[in-house]
Amino acid sequence: MAMFLLIHGGGGSGWEWHLVAEQLRARGHEAVAPDLPIEDPASKFADLADAAVSAVGDASDVVVVGHSYGGFTAPIAARRLDARLLVFVAGMVPAPGEAPAQWWGNVGYENPGEGLSVTEQYLADVPPELAEESLRRGRDQASAEYNEPWPEPGLPDLPTRALLCRDDRFFSPALQRRLVRDRLGLEADEIDGSHCVALSRPAELAERLDRYFATL
Repeated sequence: MAMFLLIHGGGGSGWEWHLVAEQLRARGHEAVAPDLPIEDPASKFADLADAAVSAVGDASDVVVVGHSYGGFTAPIAARRLDARLLVFVAGMVPAPGEAPAQWWGNVGYENPGEGLSVTEQYLADVPPELAEESLRRGRDQASAEYNEPWPEPGLPDLPTRALLCRDDRFFSPALQRRLVRDRLGLEADEIDGSHCVALSRPAELAERLDRYFATL
């Protein structure tokens, strides 16, 4: 049994993981998905990581999962928790000293969903009622870390997986494959679904996370 620490993306909340958390618990695991203090203009990486780490308590066998922009916080939390596994889901894989604001240019980001609505770009295959709820629950990303150099000396030395979404209209599969090869030295795993795969395919995503832990 593992404790899954599920870290949301930019402008999001732990609610985005609620269906995956239910699925993981049904498989015998524990799961927490904290709301990071992204609406506080004083919050920096240390504050985001503090919120993530404190949600775990004294649990062991921790798996840290970072979705999208949560990829900047997930490795910090994983190192502090001496995690068993780190997983990026459609994640922004950071580099030492790189501010999130610099990431886009550094990785050669091109927007594959230009001209699409927010729903079409992020939530294309999410059931309409969940998509509406996701938009309602969106939060302002006002925290200060966006222009703060990523403070870690490198990614933590622990088993790491990266999962891309084949139907992602925000981070294209081509970008994710290249990013994962360049920054993790891995071949990305793949799953059907949009950028918000935790809402569109929670059972499939939970099964994949469960399998990653089982095969350590």
